[in-house]
Amino acid sequence: MSSLKHHYDNRWLAMGLLCMGALMIVLDMTIVNVALPSIRADLKFDDVSLAWVVNAYILIFGGFLLLGGRLGDLYGHRRIFLAGLALFTTASLACGMAGSQTFLIVARSVQGLGGAIVDAVSLSLIMNLFTSNEDRTKAMGVYGFVCSGGGCLGALLGGVLTGGFNWHWIFLVNVPVGIAVFLLCWKLLPKHAGEAAGRQNLDVGGAVTVTLALILANYATINGNQNGWTSLPTLGFLAAAVATFLVFLAIEAKVRKPLVPLAMLRLRNLSVSSVCGILWAAAMFAWFFLSALYMQLVLGFSPMQIGMAFLPSNLIMAVMSLGFSAKLVMRFGLKRPLFVGLLLAAAGLLLFARAPVDGTLVRDVLPGMLLLGLGAGIAFNPVLMAAMSEVKESDSGLASGLVNTAFMLGGALGLSVLASVAAARTAGLTAAGTPHLSALAGGYQTAFLCGACFALLGGMLGASLLRTPTGMPKPVAAH
Repeated sequence: MSSLKHHYDNRWLAMGLLCMGALMIVLDMTIVNVALPSIRADLKFDDVSLAWVVNAYILIFGGFLLLGGRLGDLYGHRRIFLAGLALFTTASLACGMAGSQTFLIVARSVQGLGGAIVDAVSLSLIMNLFTSNEDRTKAMGVYGFVCSGGGCLGALLGGVLTGGFNWHWIFLVNVPVGIAVFLLCWKLLPKHAGEAAGRQNLDVGGAVTVTLALILANYATINGNQNGWTSLPTLGFLAAAVATFLVFLAIEAKVRKPLVPLAMLRLRNLSVSSVCGILWAAAMFAWFFLSALYMQLVLGFSPMQIGMAFLPSNLIMAVMSLGFSAKLVMRFGLKRPLFVGLLLAAAGLLLFARAPVDGTLVRDVLPGMLLLGLGAGIAFNPVLMAAMSEVKESDSGLASGLVNTAFMLGGALGLSVLASVAAARTAGLTAAGTPHLSALAGGYQTAFLCGACFALLGGMLGASLLRTPTGMPKPVAAH
């Protein structure tokens, strides 16, 4: 009995370490934003080149998620996780020591590669550590809490480190944390956790084409607003992405051991949850970024006030993710919590879609924030559980990479499209003689309305198309 308890304790300790690794990756998405003005002044960036401090990371991160997950399946999740963590930590040190624009952007690209590997494989390791539905659901809740709460913490930590020290420390802080997590994971992660049954050869053609297709799609999306969505560069990169993806599919259909077995794309829960993830991420990125712009540019909030406005929703998200969401999944299955969560998120975005020029925090911002926090906290767990529910253990890294890629692409595409919608609506209102602030608010309202439609569509697709996996409770009526 004591050895079983020791194993159980170690498992949750290992889970905590995996979450620390995931938290570093999530933090790095947002912590840099706060320091951009300081980086610009110090390294003499202009507006266009400065964007690549963020874009280089996102571009490589989104491009390599699928490959990172599959490498874990082929060569062992534990081994690949530790390699990704070492790469991310080393690249963080390089970013912190950067003294030129080119060096920083290259180091950020390498950081994105390490981050993609850690992010794709950590979910697989959690699935391998926890085999019972109840434990797995609790573990997913903790993982969801880390992913959802990390963004808010990043903005706060970025401000503290940049203000108290300098911008170099937003990267250097990863180094001692990364080393500690690496050594503890080396010691505590079971040697057999996610170990490949036998060494297999990597499908190089598939790996190159799918990674290139994702990078081209990400590049077109990132620059869509700047170049124009109907411009030759944007359409050219999108066409190249589609063509490369078709080559990838042709390779996968013929090769003996494909990177992505095409049969996996026929797994209904994986496909449906990935589509739900794209729609939900598009809605959530609209909320995070556009509501911050609304509060700053229309309502005149300070950065500290904006951070405080997001705090209640992040706290609710944390509480939901840690315990309540797991209980809902265990009682009602996957479909109903997913639908209710995304319905609440859609309702929160609809409240923002009426946000006026003379809005106040309590009347016009807080109600939408609370609904969005509640909805996101309920829905995150079922989306991840659904994605992994029908997948063999030997394919869990690939499934994790697929759903994470869906979130990344959905977020990037959603933000670009909805920012374009907001800009177009604002330009139309301005041309019609509407005052500047009213035109800005009108643009954001239209984008929030589109985001609400994305969330609602994701909830409806999940509720109607997901299957309840074996061992998961069927939906029951509340007493």
